[in-house]
Order: sequence, then structure tokens, then C-alpha cells
Amino acid sequence: MTRILIVEDDPYIAELQKDYFALHGYEAEICHDGQGGLKQALSGDYDLIILDIQLPGISGFEICKTIRERLDVPILIVSAKNEELDKIRGFGFGADDFVTKPFSPNELVARAKAHLARYERFKSGQKSSPDDSLRIRELTINPSSHRVFVHDQEIFLTAKEFEVLVFMATNPNRVFSKDQLFEKIWGLDSNGDIATVTVHISRIREKLEADPSNPQFIETVWGAGYRFTV
Repeated sequence: MTRILIVEDDPYIAELQKDYFALHGYEAEICHDGQGGLKQALSGDYDLIILDIQLPGISGFEICKTIRERLDVPILIVSAKNEELDKIRGFGFGADDFVTKPFSPNELVARAKAHLARYERFKSGQKSSPDDSLRIRELTINPSSHRVFVHDQEIFLTAKEFEVLVFMATNPNRVFSKDQLFEKIWGLDSNGDIATVTVHISRIREKLEADPSNPQFIETVWGAGYRFTV
């Protein structure tokens, strides 16, 4: 059974989330503080983690950052903090999604399902052919091993950053809007929440490009979206 960890200091919200996940066949566990949540996340075998930001002890941002450095698991932030900067920070620390309170429990479950499905497809893809590398100038991408190299130096990307890069690299010279990328990579309608895409593209550029302000791989097509050039 799919196991979900909910790190939320509000007992009502935590139980609401747990009940809705249970209705859809998921096993959910709750932790009400940051320290305990981080320890439980790192020691338990969870398929998805849901984090509040404002937690006793350690913030959800710090928990997200630490988890992402050690585990490859979907992380959803659910928070009353809805400023654009909070979303950018969350995605910057490696979150896969950001849901603002008050939220629809059904939407939360739908987003969780989408992320779980994409991670499962991604893991299955890693078992594909041993040499399916994409080579674009000095960039080498190996979807099977989830490894990226620039000038033979390995670059480390999060799962979602890697998905964005692989999708665009396998669809070169095509322009994708932020809404299209959100739907393709996250499997959901954007509903205007496209800061996710902007942050992930920015982080990919910072890691791949010698000069992120003058990108050679993922270009911005003003007023239209992004294009991977070969």
C-alpha cells in the first residue's frame, strides 16, 4: 500500500488530509512538529510527503531541503503562506508542488496521485535500455541512469528538474508555454500556478549553463514560453 507522511501542526487539517487519503486507499501517518517530521521522513519508507511550512522546531522549507538532499520522493507543500516568494523558495528547496490553504481535499488527493504516477513512470523508465543517452553539444543526458554531464562533469538535478530537461531535450526546437510544460511534467492543469515552471527552468540553467543569463540550451521565447535548442 502507498504510504504518505503528513507533517502538519494543525490536528484538524492533518486528520482531514489523512481521512481523504484513506478514502482513496492510501495509508497516511501524521507528525505534528518539524523535528519529528524530519526524523520520521528520513527513517520511514514513504512514497510521498506532505509538508506545512510553519511548524514547531524546524520549518517545512528546511525539512524539504534536507529530504531532497537524501531522498528521491514526491514532496508537496501545503501552506497558508501564499506569497510568490514562498512558492519560489519551496520549489527552490526541491518541492514538487505547492498547494495553498484553504484547499480542496479532493484536489490535494488528485495532485498527490499525479505526482505518485509520474514518479512511478520515471522509476520504470530508469530500467529501460542501458545506453539511451542524449548528446547535445557538451551536454549528455542519460534517462536510464538519471545522470547529466556537462563537459564530462556530472551535474546533479532533482527528479522534477531532470524530467523537465529530458522532456525538452527530447522535443527540441519546439516552443512550450509554461502552462503546457506544467501539464506535461506535473500532469495537472496549471490553474495559473506556473511559478513552478519558472523556478525549475531557472535552476536547470544555473546548473547547466556557464552563463545562466545567456542560456545555450533552454531559451526563453518572449511571450510564448521556452525552447530547447540543438
